[in-house]
Amino acid sequence: MKKPSDAITDMNDMALFRQEMDEVKPIKQDGFIPKVAAPEPIAKFKLQRDTPAIDSVYSEEFEPRTIGNEESLSFRRSGIQQRLFGQLRRGELSLEAELDLHGMTIAIAHQQLAEFIYDCRQDRLRCVRIIHGKGWGSKGNKPVLKTKLNSWLQQEDNVLAFCSTPIEDGGTGAVYVLLRRKDKS
Repeated sequence: MKKPSDAITDMNDMALFRQEMDEVKPIKQDGFIPKVAAPEPIAKFKLQRDTPAIDSVYSEEFEPRTIGNEESLSFRRSGIQQRLFGQLRRGELSLEAELDLHGMTIAIAHQQLAEFIYDCRQDRLRCVRIIHGKGWGSKGNKPVLKTKLNSWLQQEDNVLAFCSTPIEDGGTGAVYVLLRRKDKS
């Protein structure tokens, strides 16, 4: 609660302010150009070293047998504990990102996957889901993307393990992927 003397002081302050501003005239200005600091230059070769060559991440030479529409995918690098792999398989690890490759061409899916894994590593994500579909809409009802994804993920050093998801998360039309975390440095 304000005291009566505070109200008088407030009125005096306002009167004093108006008195001081009495002779001030506004500045006329056509436009305002903010001064923005120029970004620091990045050496061209450092940028090339830090950015992966996404175009050639996965070899098309390595082609395992065609995977069936309802066949489960499963892959685990040596050193990954069975307990951790079991948690991944049951969907007990929290998902941090998702990529849907459904209906994409092989070339587009290839590029999207490489960029997705790169971005996930930059953000230090550990567990993600990739939806590839079952291939029922493909020519001859053969799961082309599913087969390619199985091959690509096995070639990716940053993928520690992957497996088909439980039915509620896509079943044999999606995989959980366990990624290697990027070092903090």
